[in-house]
Amino acid sequence: MIRTQISLSEIEYDAAKREASRLGISLAELLRRSLRTVLPADPGKPWMKYAGMIETGDPASSQTIDDIVYGAKS
Repeated sequence: MIRTQISLSEIEYDAAKREASRLGISLAELLRRSLRTVLPADPGKPWMKYAGMIETGDPASSQTIDDIVYGAKS
C-alpha cells in the first residue's frame, strides 16, 4: 500500500469522519471506497469493482460471490 497525503477543508474532514464512524470504518477506508466508485475497474478483473464494497452480513456470502459478480447461473 502506498501512503499519500491530501488536504481537506474542515467541513469536508468533519463530514468524512462522521460518515466513516457511521459505517464503522476508518477515514482511510472511506476514502479508498470513495475512490473505487470513480476509478475505472480493471476489465480483466470484473470482481475488483466490488472489492471491499460488499457487506452482506452473511457469513456464507463468499460462497455465492460469483453469482453477484457474474450473475446467477441459470
